[in-house]
Amino acid sequence: MASIKEIGARIWAQIAERETQKWASKPLETQEKTFQALIERAKDTAFGRDHDFASIKTMKDFQDRVPVRDYEGLRNYVDRVVDGESDVLWPGRPLYYAKTSGTTSGAKYIPLTKESVPYHIKSARNALLTHIRNTGRSGFLNGKMIFLQGSPELEDKKGVSLGRLSGITAHFVPSYLLKNRMPSWETNCIEDWEKKVDAITEETHQVDMTVISGIPPWVQMYFERLMAKTGKKTMAEIFPNFDLFVTGGVALEPYKARLLELFGKDVPILETYPASEGFFAYQDQSNSPDLLLLLDNAMFYEFVPADQYFEENPPRLTIGDVALGVNYALILNTNAGLWGYSIGDTVMFVSKSPYRIRVTGRIKHFISAFGEHVIGSEVEYAMDQALNQHGGLVREFTVAPNVNPLEGGLPYHEWLVEFDEAPNDIEAFMKSLDAGLRQKNSYYDDLITGAILRPCVLRSLGPESFIRYMKSEGKLGGQNKVPRLTNDRKIAEALLALEA
Repeated sequence: MASIKEIGARIWAQIAERETQKWASKPLETQEKTFQALIERAKDTAFGRDHDFASIKTMKDFQDRVPVRDYEGLRNYVDRVVDGESDVLWPGRPLYYAKTSGTTSGAKYIPLTKESVPYHIKSARNALLTHIRNTGRSGFLNGKMIFLQGSPELEDKKGVSLGRLSGITAHFVPSYLLKNRMPSWETNCIEDWEKKVDAITEETHQVDMTVISGIPPWVQMYFERLMAKTGKKTMAEIFPNFDLFVTGGVALEPYKARLLELFGKDVPILETYPASEGFFAYQDQSNSPDLLLLLDNAMFYEFVPADQYFEENPPRLTIGDVALGVNYALILNTNAGLWGYSIGDTVMFVSKSPYRIRVTGRIKHFISAFGEHVIGSEVEYAMDQALNQHGGLVREFTVAPNVNPLEGGLPYHEWLVEFDEAPNDIEAFMKSLDAGLRQKNSYYDDLITGAILRPCVLRSLGPESFIRYMKSEGKLGGQNKVPRLTNDRKIAEALLALEA
């Protein structure tokens, strides 16, 4: 017999579906209304005055006045907000700052406003409701749920609360789910990730866990601690009612084989696309990992073709202009005051009815030491192909160019891979990696054919290499992840040094 929670969720799932169909059936109109509303609301802010929002009538007007900027480009405005000034990027002051790790920027402070926060919560809720609607499975609502996340303890930054996004959202768990939430507040506040995972393991290894959520490598770490604690081999043995895995933050595919093995049974997977800057998309079909782009989330999207992103004046497309199968840099305009903001992700459209995407990588995470411009989705495809052909399980990997090999000879792409289970034939595995990448990237294929590059080289790393690297960088756990590929050798050399 269904519980009251289940009955209520099924009703809400029907309502959410009707709302989604309403805006998804009118994508261009929905985005145009969002654009006009954002401009009108922000026209009297400092940014709005500086960029003459009052005279903006069309998207071309906006693009003529507002350039594409990353965090560094917008930083002079964000710094004014953080210093306590009101009405800078958005009316009033933010409710929160989500603190994220930047590469060139150091710590980044992403504003969350009273208007933007509800959309983060609503989108996460609707993702779960859509899963219930698609599958008819709602029993997980009666069990315990764990969200592997940052600490919910927040700092005060001149009257505005500051913390990790996952810690901020912990304050918005609906009251009807509070008794289901794990771990305890005290354990969630532990900052040291390894101590936190140990404490979570201690708290949860004997409870009826039904929902587990988190970034794949950290969930895998949690699962392995559970197995070490209990002596059992799968989550099915530890949590017989485990019925939903929710993930986001990094591509699932490289971790999927190992996670499925750890599940020990068929567990539905719900993929999502949240970030500090907004909640952009979630999986809306149970038989496909493609993500429904949320066009009614008070964000106006622009898309720059990834291969033109670094040009002086690249084209800026709106939802009606995009093509299927093209990599685009995602540009945001939001009700938290981010304008022409390049979040750094690349996406590809796989459907326009409705608009669905796949996240393909990071615009600044690529290898183009010789003009090949290899991106994250391409190396992930090559790895997936090699694993399918030769077996093995990969814990983590990253790829970097080796332009001047110490051993001499032609340069190459170096794959640094930590295996949970190595394939029997590493040489054949390397050849498959190279073949997969040549299949996906014609420029790389030309460089190999023309003897500018030699085929890739795989370096097999020892156990916990990536954990030790992330720990050395102060980025172990939470929302942090290893870049899949880089155009320099900083990460590669750090990993190899740890092996020495």
